[in-house]
Amino acid sequence: MNAIVRYFAGIFKGLKTLATGMKVTGYYFSHARKEIITQQYPENRDTLQMFERFRGIVTMPHDENNEHRCTGCSACEVACPNGSIEILWQRLEDPETGKKKKTIDKFVYHYSMCTLCNLCILACPTDAIKMDQTFEYAVYDRKELTFILNKPGSKVRADVKE
Repeated sequence: MNAIVRYFAGIFKGLKTLATGMKVTGYYFSHARKEIITQQYPENRDTLQMFERFRGIVTMPHDENNEHRCTGCSACEVACPNGSIEILWQRLEDPETGKKKKTIDKFVYHYSMCTLCNLCILACPTDAIKMDQTFEYAVYDRKELTFILNKPGSKVRADVKE
């Protein structure tokens, strides 16, 4: 007799937990969002807008005078947990002051190693780099995922201090 009671009590408990789960599912089904969430990619490639907090590839914006905000302080390189940023720099003599000044030779970014963690962006004291909205970087050769972020002949903006 005791085994029969436990058997039916187990069935009752299972039905009760099933009803609880279905109650939660029913709530979310009846209170669904009204706007369209699903994107029809790649058919809508021309009109696709990524959401604002999307983290894409790291970029270094340049203005119309081919100037950027990076001073070569290496804060982003140090903050990167897996070494996807390399800053190659050299000390050149500043013609105005005559003193040697640190200048960027190449700002190398290895997208294939990047985890898109945003730590380099947060560490940059001059806001020289940012996350872009692009996401289509499927390639056959990993070497194509290494980028030089500073443009040839670019220099640091005059209003940026080290």
